Amino acid sequence: MDLNILHIWETMSLLSKIVAITLVIMGLGSAYVTIERVLVLRKAFNGSAVFAKVSRPLLDDLDLASLADLAKGKEYDKAPLAKLTSMGLGAYNRHAGASERLELARRDLERRLDELGAEARGGMGFLASVGSTAPFIGLFGTVIGIIVAFQGIAAAGGGGIEAVSAGIAEALIVTAMGLAVAITSVLIFNYLSARFDKLDMAMQHAAGELLDHLEAHDGRSA
Repeated sequence: MDLNILHIWETMSLLSKIVAITLVIMGLGSAYVTIERVLVLRKAFNGSAVFAKVSRPLLDDLDLASLADLAKGKEYDKAPLAKLTSMGLGAYNRHAGASERLELARRDLERRLDELGAEARGGMGFLASVGSTAPFIGLFGTVIGIIVAFQGIAAAGGGGIEAVSAGIAEALIVTAMGLAVAITSVLIFNYLSARFDKLDMAMQHAAGELLDHLEAHDGRSA
């Protein structure tokens, strides 16, 4: 019996084919999320770096009006740092005249940071779900393959290799697929999580620095 992949697919039961197709779809979905999030991260870091370089002189001079106009520029719509700066300045101006102006702006910025973090991590839940469920879906396919193997034994009236080989091959294929999809998804999830944690730290540092400059602006105004 030639146990090549095509032959195994042709001899697989309908349930096993459904399991295999499900795992393929999950793998393709993980690949899409990975590519899309990598591009988002690249744009976020590159755009924020460019914005930081251009906005630094305005921030040091405490030219908040020009800084706000710069942050709203269309060329920085993919830069989290520009969004954060715009939000921070908006909160600062919104609470003008309040005795706790800086504290209110700080609380607003903290909420905005959470929103930006959740927006940046879109799709990560899918990767986590694939990484945790793919092995069990593969295990389900394994059970189906074992059942097929026992049916082969019953049909042949014995336990020769010809009777069980198709079912065992079917079980091993879906098991390997489940493990491959799960391991890949978990590794990618961990890598992207580390990158997003780095982005979060950079945004928190930028928020603190912006608040320091706003405090200096308050002192100058006083």
